[in-house]
Amino acid sequence: MRFVEFSTKPAKAIKPKTPDQARLDGLKQQKARTNQALKAEQERQKKARAQAQLLDAYRIGTGD
Repeated sequence: MRFVEFSTKPAKAIKPKTPDQARLDGLKQQKARTNQALKAEQERQKKARAQAQLLDAYRIGTGD
């Protein structure tokens, strides 16, 4: 049995969103996904730069 079945209060019915509300929610979710993708790409580029610096330092250190 679910916890909701034990409660004494009736479960609230979730109203469907209006098309305008649904569009706003979709845009907010899209914005969040875009921000995550931006941060991931920035981190990827940062790691690539760090690896390039390590490689250059290794080349300089070995005298190649």
